[in-house]
Amino acid sequence: MVSAATRKSLLKVRVMDFITSTAILPLLFGCVGIFSLFKLLQHMRMKAYLRNAVVIITGATSGLGRGAKLVLCGRNREALEELARELAASRVTEVQTHKPYIVTFDLADPGAIVAATAEILQCFGYVDVLINNAGISYRGAIIDTTTDVDKRVMETNYFGPVALTKAILPSMIKRRHGHIVAISSIQGKISIPFRSAYAASKHATQAFFDCLRAEMEQYEIEVTVISPGYIHTNLSLNAITADGSKYGVMDKTTAQGRRPMDVARDVLAIVGKKKKDVILADLLPSLAIYLRTLAPGLFFSLMASRARKEQKSKNS
Repeated sequence: MVSAATRKSLLKVRVMDFITSTAILPLLFGCVGIFSLFKLLQHMRMKAYLRNAVVIITGATSGLGRGAKLVLCGRNREALEELARELAASRVTEVQTHKPYIVTFDLADPGAIVAATAEILQCFGYVDVLINNAGISYRGAIIDTTTDVDKRVMETNYFGPVALTKAILPSMIKRRHGHIVAISSIQGKISIPFRSAYAASKHATQAFFDCLRAEMEQYEIEVTVISPGYIHTNLSLNAITADGSKYGVMDKTTAQGRRPMDVARDVLAIVGKKKKDVILADLLPSLAIYLRTLAPGLFFSLMASRARKEQKSKNS
C-alpha cells in the first residue's frame, strides 16, 4: 500500500512535469515579461510627459521639473535666483536642462496675480503644467486667532492658487492641453487641533480642485490633488500664530518628516502618471482618514484628547 507521503511526492512530481512540459511555464515567464515591459513603458511615458514641458511652480523648490522648461514663482527673488543657480549647477549631461525663468509675486496679493500671469505666458507663450505648491502654515487656538489671520492663510493657501489657476486656464482650454496640480495636505482630508486656519484652507483646496477636475475633463485638462504628510521643510518655522506673528519653531513632527527631494520625486511620478488624487503620507495619517469616515466618534474623541494634551503642554 502506498503511503500518504509517497502519494504527495508523486503528485508533486506530476504537477512539475505538467508545468514544464506544456505552455504554462513559458506563459508565466511571458506574463512577467509583459509586466516588466509595461512598467518600462510607463516609466518612459512618465519621463516623456514632462520632458520639454513648460512647468510653472509656485513656492518653487529644487527637485521638481528637471528636463522641463521651468518658470519659478515666489515672493523672494534672491532665493529663486539661488535656486536657479543650483538647478544649473546640478545639470546632468544626458538630460537637457533649460534655463529657468523667474517671476516674482505674492499669491496673497490678488492684483499681482494678473500681472504675473501675463509675465508667465510671455516666457514661453503657453503652460503645460501648473504646480500650485506655495503655502503658509499656522499654529494657534481658534479662540485667540483674529479673523485677519484666518484671511491671510486663506489668501495664500486658497484664494491665491485659485486665482492663478483661473488666470492660466483659458490658455490651456484653447490648446485643449494642460495639467493643474494642487499640493494640498493630509490636513485637507482631516483636521487636527490648533491648525484650524491651515486645515480650513486645505479642505477648501481639495473641494475646489475636485470640482475643477470634473469641469475640465471635457477640455482634456488633467487635475491632480496631492496630499502629503509631514515634510522636513521650514513650513513650521515660517508658520504664523494666532496674532499673526511668526511661530519660529521646528516641530518634532516636521523635523522627522520626509526629505523634500524624496517628496519631489514622488510628485513628479504622480504627475507623469496623471493620477487624480493621491495621499502621500505615512500609515498612521492615512489610517486616520479612514477612521474619520468609518468611526467618526472615535476620531473626534482622539482629536479632543490630543487638544487637551497640547493645551496642557502649553500651560506647563
